[in-house]
Amino acid sequence: MIQPRVKVCGICRLEDAELAIALGAAAIGFVFWPGSPRSCEPDRAQAIAAQLPAHITLVGVFVDQPVEQVIQIAQHVPLGAVQLHGTESVADFDRVRQPLIKAVPVTEGLEPDTVDWLPEGVTVLLDAHDPIRRGGTGRTIDWKVAASIASRRRTILSGGLNAANVRDAIVEVRPHMIDVSSGVESAPGRKDAGKLEAFFAAVGAA
Repeated sequence: MIQPRVKVCGICRLEDAELAIALGAAAIGFVFWPGSPRSCEPDRAQAIAAQLPAHITLVGVFVDQPVEQVIQIAQHVPLGAVQLHGTESVADFDRVRQPLIKAVPVTEGLEPDTVDWLPEGVTVLLDAHDPIRRGGTGRTIDWKVAASIASRRRTILSGGLNAANVRDAIVEVRPHMIDVSSGVESAPGRKDAGKLEAFFAAVGAA
């Protein structure tokens, strides 16, 4: 089994990004939605990004925000991918130059073919359904549904992952990438070194 790449999301501090990368993270996520407790100002994200290795993918998370704002922030930081985490339609973001990631909430009864309407070039991110917090809930999703979707197309698995469950999640779902945020935090926007180390050790064990 190929080990999935890891994205550490909700980064607000340079030291957290640097530790995540040192441990093996392939992507760093910045949340640009003001409604999140992990929201990061674009200038702050740009300052952090300037200190990171060029091969790291920088992902910006947006929730129902104007296309022009997304484009502006994506150029300023600069981002390697744009994650749409609201109810927005990917068709409205065809002017965004970066690859798109679309969050799909895994609700009860979700059919795997639900994601087939997304363009082939869009990566699916599966997360717990929460219309208020839009991610970072610490709640896991139905991994059987996630596995069915991951077998159909490129998928990022999110939702309540931590050192205790990520190995089982990888084995069952076999995603292209895993996304962790609250599972490695001491507080929203502050990553915990011990939790990060334990998380990456568990990923390696898978």
